Amino acid sequence: MQINQLNPEAIDPNKVPKKILNNGTMMPVIGLGTFGSDHYDNEAIAKAVRDAIQMGYRHIDCASVYGNEKEIGVALAEVISEGIVNREDLWITSKVWNDMHDHVIESCQKSLADLQLNYLDLYLVHWPFPNSHAKGVSVESRDKNARPYIHEDYMKTWRDMEKLVGMGLVKSIGTSNMTIPKMELLLRDCEIKPACNEMELHPHFQQPELFQYLLEHTIQPIGFSPIGSPNRPERDKTPEDTTPIEDPVIVEIARNHNIHPAVVCIKWAAQNGQIPIPFSVKHEKLQGNLRSVTEDPLTDAEMEAIKNVDKRCRLIKGQVFTWKGATWEDLWDENGVIKAY
Repeated sequence: MQINQLNPEAIDPNKVPKKILNNGTMMPVIGLGTFGSDHYDNEAIAKAVRDAIQMGYRHIDCASVYGNEKEIGVALAEVISEGIVNREDLWITSKVWNDMHDHVIESCQKSLADLQLNYLDLYLVHWPFPNSHAKGVSVESRDKNARPYIHEDYMKTWRDMEKLVGMGLVKSIGTSNMTIPKMELLLRDCEIKPACNEMELHPHFQQPELFQYLLEHTIQPIGFSPIGSPNRPERDKTPEDTTPIEDPVIVEIARNHNIHPAVVCIKWAAQNGQIPIPFSVKHEKLQGNLRSVTEDPLTDAEMEAIKNVDKRCRLIKGQVFTWKGATWEDLWDENGVIKAY
């Protein structure tokens, strides 16, 4: 069935470009994020997934810790059973949470059951630490068992990730919230190379060194918080944070294109070589985000102007993942060395 017969406002998914990953699979250059923070209930997010697929989205980014995979699974089952889309047309990502690093296969099987799928297109290690936290905790909360990155432990987790590929439960595996020093160790020791790394990427936090490192090693960057995550949890907000959608350069470009500044951020992301995964439950925003990669590209001069607004402002700092005596900067190896005890 043609997509326009189902929804006259839909965008032809064939017009959405794809990236070829290092294992030959093809990933749509924009996805729908499903982390609703504390602002949206599971049913609202599941409805957004259904609406997005009807609109032409084919890439949905999930995670077990978001607590909504069961509801999203119902939406996926509906659009497949109704003939709106075939399973093989979808790209579905999920992630193993920090408290399941020793139970990767079990975690993946739980996500598959909740999502009502036989396989995942991409499975990520959500954070390189086994440090966890309960939903809705304050910025002062800490896991009493939190510890820094221990490569031997991470490789045990990665070996199970590799097993998932052999079991046919996932097509591709990858990382999230990694740094260059950690990635170098993983690339040295892995048998299956990560296909992607999911990371914070927006005009005010472009991470050029890590971004270029990933490209040089044929690891596809996926960008979360592509518009600066204005609805991120309160614990992640600090007085020095900046807001890319309020940046004068981006506002002016948006005015010239007659679009919202958020759409400029998403256009920049896709044209810059990353795969953004913006989140929204609103019809007009879902549509605008998807259209951002199919029409009216930014000019070279506009891309260059956005390149020059990088403020190196990390918004998702990860304070709740720190261990005793550590600061959030220690999570990110900012001096090029992995922080130990």
